[in-house]
Amino acid sequence: MLSPEATPDAPDRRPGPEDRQSLRWLLGLARSGRAAMGLAVLQGVAGALLLVAQAALLAEILQAVIMARRSPAALGRPFALLVGVILARAALSWGREAAGFAAGERVRGEVRRRLLARLAALGPAFTSRQSTGGLAAAVIEHVEALQGFYAHYLPQVALAVLVPAIVAAWVFPVSWAAAGLLLLAAPLIPLFMVLVGMGTESIAQRNFQALARLSAHFLDVLQGLATLKLLHRGRDQARVVARAADDYRRRTMQVLRVAFLSAAVLEFFSSMGIALVAVYLGLHYLGYLNFGAYGRALTLEQGFFILLLAPEFFLPLRELGTFYHARAEAVGAGKEIRRLLDRPGPPPRPGGHRLPVSRGMRVDLDGVRFAYDQGRRPVLEGISLHLAPGERVALVGASGAGKTTLLHLLMGFQTPQAGTIRAGGVDLEALDPGDWRRHVAWIGQNPVLFHGSLGANIRMGNPQASPEALAAAVCAARVEEFARRLPQGLDSPVGEKGLGLSRGQAQRVALARAFLKDAPLLLLDEPTTGLDTENEALVLEAMGTLMAGRTVLYATHRLENLPRAERIVVLEAGRIAAQG
Repeated sequence: MLSPEATPDAPDRRPGPEDRQSLRWLLGLARSGRAAMGLAVLQGVAGALLLVAQAALLAEILQAVIMARRSPAALGRPFALLVGVILARAALSWGREAAGFAAGERVRGEVRRRLLARLAALGPAFTSRQSTGGLAAAVIEHVEALQGFYAHYLPQVALAVLVPAIVAAWVFPVSWAAAGLLLLAAPLIPLFMVLVGMGTESIAQRNFQALARLSAHFLDVLQGLATLKLLHRGRDQARVVARAADDYRRRTMQVLRVAFLSAAVLEFFSSMGIALVAVYLGLHYLGYLNFGAYGRALTLEQGFFILLLAPEFFLPLRELGTFYHARAEAVGAGKEIRRLLDRPGPPPRPGGHRLPVSRGMRVDLDGVRFAYDQGRRPVLEGISLHLAPGERVALVGASGAGKTTLLHLLMGFQTPQAGTIRAGGVDLEALDPGDWRRHVAWIGQNPVLFHGSLGANIRMGNPQASPEALAAAVCAARVEEFARRLPQGLDSPVGEKGLGLSRGQAQRVALARAFLKDAPLLLLDEPTTGLDTENEALVLEAMGTLMAGRTVLYATHRLENLPRAERIVVLEAGRIAAQG
């Protein structure tokens, strides 16, 4: 797990190759939300055109009331049009936000699917060595940080070019000098936006790393709360969590400080641009400047029209500066997500062979070697083991001897670096992984139950099973004995990690899954660990029924828990020390 302790801040730096790669990756993801983002841009352009119409109507009304001395009652048509334009702009603004949200939602859904698919491909061999809180932060918090990039930043990039061009196109026929002042001040805003936000990506990335540390440690503390209380270490861990939270607070404030600084700079330069236009108009009306209006004097309507459009000329650029923070946040989150997506996993299997369904299955391991950490930590050293169809073999060894790793190799979660594993005479690497796992049933030390009903958890073994098959599995696994005492029977809700059930009851649910799956190969990883005598006897009895006619490999370090094994294989330091 990542340490929750605060780490010193790294100095801000210019965007490097990793930042550019992250940005290219983010832009590549935009394909899934391109239609929604295009709709958001179209609505933004339509809103800009209505904004010009609104400014023209306001200028017309002011000219009629002040200069033409017309009564407001005689201006019903312009006022009605003005109200219609304002309502239409409000509708377009809502539609633009909805389209932007839809774009971000589609991209986030795509990224989450990729992350979950990658985690599934990496398998338990990878996730069991990672912090649950850190993985949850990547799938939830980091992905959520991408929303602003697609919902606001990318559409705003297009609008920051199109809307000022539309405004300038309407101002230029009235006064080329006013349009020139606007165009002269416009480049200063994106320039200083980039300069101020130069180091924001690295700050945002450190912020996400701090959040991952905090999430991981806090989840570990919650899961081990009972142990901490018994050891009187609750207050110490509370202080550690508080330090991690304070570290996250400081980093968050750094991000906000840069965001506020960027906003202040952009407001300053946009205000300067508007002020220049206002000064030009004032000097023109006072008679000090006689150029910029094509040799004619500007009317009140024309000047007010220009003055109303000047802030709107800079508004898309200011909003782009505001959303630049979302870009920096997305780049930082993207780097963290890509590190998980780019994590090397088992090589893809070229084959797609399927095994015929049979009651028992022959399994052969020849010279299997496996090591973690790129070969630096060997676990299995030349394992050769042969399981005949229907044979029950107990794999005995101390903790760390390599029993669980051997089971992971058989389930296809990892690939041996040397040697071969064959099932039914076919190399495991030539089999379709999904088809192969349909031939394998596995029961581990800690049964995993998911939020839902008791029956739904059992049906995970075979979702297409008939009610009769489900009832038979429930009876064979001795689940019926406690299920009938629950308020809703098999429809009773089960909480996360089997909340509401005892450890023995949860293990019997796992056995019912295996009965329902009816796989020819049964892999058991110390399924009776931590059970009381009564539950252990029930589980062993049910396992005896489940093993009948199946090929069984039972990993344990307790010889007294071997249920009718026909052969015992002793594993020691990654090698077979004895068997018989």
